[in-house]
Amino acid sequence: MDIYFYLPTCFYSYLCSMYSQAEENYLKALLKITCVNGEANVNQLSKDLDIKMPTVNSMMKKLAEKQLVHYESYKPVRLTPAGKKAAALILRKHRLTEMFLVAIMGFGWEEVHPIAEQIEHIQSPLFFEKMDNILNHPRVDPHGSPIPDKSGNLPQLRYTPLSACKEKDKVTFQAVADSSEEFLRFLNKKEMQLGMTMKIVHVEAFDGSMEVELAGAHREVLSSTACNRILVTVNKK
Repeated sequence: MDIYFYLPTCFYSYLCSMYSQAEENYLKALLKITCVNGEANVNQLSKDLDIKMPTVNSMMKKLAEKQLVHYESYKPVRLTPAGKKAAALILRKHRLTEMFLVAIMGFGWEEVHPIAEQIEHIQSPLFFEKMDNILNHPRVDPHGSPIPDKSGNLPQLRYTPLSACKEKDKVTFQAVADSSEEFLRFLNKKEMQLGMTMKIVHVEAFDGSMEVELAGAHREVLSSTACNRILVTVNKK
C-alpha cells in the first residue's frame, strides 16, 4: 500500500476511534446547531438530543477535557478547531450514508436518517471512501445539505427560504431546513422534490401562505410554516 495513502487513513481511523458513540452524537449536534445559530448552549443541546441538562453539562466537561469544546458554565459552548473537524467527519459519514441509501439502495429521503444514525459510527475510513467513490463524490445529501470533505471542511451553501420570495418569482427547490420524516412525507404528498422549478403565483398577505405552480401547471398552496422550511435559489429572469 502506498505510504502517502496509508498514513492519512490511519490517522483518520485513529481520530474517529478516540470517541464513543455518545461523544460523536454530541459533537455532531454541536456542529449542526452552531451552523444555524452561530453558537450553541447546553439548553439547546438538551432539547435537540432529548437528554437531561445535568447529563449534557457532564458531557461538555468531558469534551472540554479532550480539548474538543470551549465550555464555561452559563456561557455558549464553542467547538475547538479539533472538535469542529471531528464533528464534520462524523457528519460526512452520516450524509454520505443518507445519499447512498437513496441513490443506490432506493430508500425514500424520509426513511434514511435513523439508518444513517447507526452507520455513521462505523470506524472504517475505507468503507466510506468506497461509498464516496460509488456516488461519484456528491456535494450534498438527499435533503440538499452540504457534505463535508475528507479534511472536514463544510461548504457553505447560500439558499433562500421560499417565504422570502415574491409573487411571480421562479425558483428552484434546493434543500430543506427541516428533514424530519413528517415534513418530508408532507412534501411527498405534494409531489415536491429537490431540483424542481416552481413559480410563485400568489402570496397571501394575511398569513404568508403561498400558491405555487409546479411542473405540468400543477398548483399547490403552502403554509408559511412550510415555506420557511423550503430552501430555494431564485432563477434569473
